[in-house]
Amino acid sequence: MDDTGAPNVFLSGGGSRTALADEERLRYLPDPDVTKVKVLCGNRYEHFEASTDTTLVDERELRVFVWTRRTYVAE
Repeated sequence: MDDTGAPNVFLSGGGSRTALADEERLRYLPDPDVTKVKVLCGNRYEHFEASTDTTLVDERELRVFVWTRRTYVAE
């Protein structure tokens, strides 16, 4: 496993309301074999699930996680 902290996954989808900048979609996951990822964005979480797709970014093959839903933080 690559422990350098270099991106190993790409977060895809979510539309314009996702509020993830392009550079925030490239992530390092210590365990890239997980099936779900959630990202805190202000007062909500953006949820992504692993797909079978990969994408090439800067000559690195990244696993693609696809946006599935949004949930809000309870106050």
